[in-house]
Amino acid sequence: MNNVSLSDLELWNKVISDDSAAFACLYDRHWAALFKTANYYTQDEHTAEEIVHDVFVTLWQRRKFLNINNFRNYIFITTRYHVLKKIKQGKMSPITYVEHYNESADHQVSNKETERISQSDFEIELKSMLQGLPKRCSEIFYLSRVNQLSNQEIAKTFGISKPSVENQITLALKYLRNKMMNRSG
Repeated sequence: MNNVSLSDLELWNKVISDDSAAFACLYDRHWAALFKTANYYTQDEHTAEEIVHDVFVTLWQRRKFLNINNFRNYIFITTRYHVLKKIKQGKMSPITYVEHYNESADHQVSNKETERISQSDFEIELKSMLQGLPKRCSEIFYLSRVNQLSNQEIAKTFGISKPSVENQITLALKYLRNKMMNRSG
């Protein structure tokens, strides 16, 4: 049977048995979509290529230990994890990821539990990065960029003016950019 006609799961089972041709087939089948997703989040083609490469290297290295039931969902979640890893390493701005995460149609997966965990990990990482800001500034940024509340809604929540909300978001963005530049430099 030709590898191209096999399902992702059938190919993955062959990969577990060290079939590099099946792995190449999975790579060819999913590389472009993963690159598009990574590039959407990073806005940098070189970084996106690096992320997709890392995803496939990790898959090959860990093939004997991974229990994958839905290959497509797994690799898209893994790709977003690698984007987060780049943020943590200071190789990418968290602002880019936050601004694109909720807009992306590619981040929808059928495995809602895995998606919830991935989102939870992201939120923990973002909260960690925001710890150096005053509490209210951090909360305003989080409500704006993660919960996607409008500046007017945030102003009403805190009983402050809309320009005050805008100033706090600007302060948080500058802080995060500065923090990321210091990490990578």
